[in-house]
Amino acid sequence: MRLPSPVRIALTLLLALAAAGLCLWLRTPLPWMIGPLLATALVSMAGAPTESWAPLRNTGQWTIGTALGLYFTPQVTTLVAGLWWAIALGIVWALVLGWLFGAWLQRVHAPRMPGLSRATTYFAGAIGGASEMTLLSEREQARTDLVASAHSLRVLLVTVLIPFAMQFSGLHGLDQLPPAVRDVQGGGFALLAVLTGVGALLMRWLGRANPWFMGALLVAMGLTMNGITLSAIPQWLSNAAQLVIGVSLGVRFTAEFIHTAPRWLASVALGTLAMMLLCAGFAWLLSLGTGLHPATLILGTSPGGITEMSITAKVLQLGVPVVTALQVCRLIAVLILVEPMFRWLYRHSQGR
Repeated sequence: MRLPSPVRIALTLLLALAAAGLCLWLRTPLPWMIGPLLATALVSMAGAPTESWAPLRNTGQWTIGTALGLYFTPQVTTLVAGLWWAIALGIVWALVLGWLFGAWLQRVHAPRMPGLSRATTYFAGAIGGASEMTLLSEREQARTDLVASAHSLRVLLVTVLIPFAMQFSGLHGLDQLPPAVRDVQGGGFALLAVLTGVGALLMRWLGRANPWFMGALLVAMGLTMNGITLSAIPQWLSNAAQLVIGVSLGVRFTAEFIHTAPRWLASVALGTLAMMLLCAGFAWLLSLGTGLHPATLILGTSPGGITEMSITAKVLQLGVPVVTALQVCRLIAVLILVEPMFRWLYRHSQGR
């Protein structure tokens, strides 16, 4: 018998809460996100009826976007603006690395998967959001199941492995500049919620990617950069936001996922590990030119999702504004450039 949707959602949240509690007891990094993510993914792949409720996920992204925006004080904004050249290099790096990853996937799998299109491997390799890259690949008649699975696995690996590596190497607590305001003010918090909520709804109405995260982030940034400090985000709300984001990532891994071209998933996992190592090397080179700690730039240039890497920076206190700026600018640039880049690289050759 199929359980009603509210029951599935409630049971999934209870599982996520128990997993977060276990991770707190084990003192793992990011317990409120990694615990729910892994627990939900495992039971989902085992065939359990898990479910993520979209309004909760949106609220979680709204909360995290607002919390990150509070770091962008005028002093921090000046620092980030001075890094424009590093941000530009990060964008070029992401586009080239994603293209190379896609070309490698094509080379490895085309002989064994007749009909595998360039669009499938190109958008599977691009370092962008899973939903956005899947939609773009659909326009090019790609296999969206392979694209979606590649991005889901990539984000899972990066979200789990990098925080563990940071914590166990002792790389945390490097932030010298905390958010502009650290106290929760009732009236200010309510006003902040309204303003950032309007920003999120506006971004959604405009059809932008990640509207609940980006809209809230931009409004909170605008307020903080102009010296307007309304309220901090309660810690319990931030923890709850991480939990529902972890659940939303975990439920992507259904029972059918593990049967989706095992060779494909294995090569995506291998390629993701290689990209993480290459990004670490690139981050080290950037650190020589910027004077920033390599750990901050590893998070800023890693092939993970913007929300997950920004949460990692926030929880481990690893240069939140720089990481957020690098990830946001990369996300926007990839969304704008990745499709025209595909057409320039492959469409004209296909036409000939």
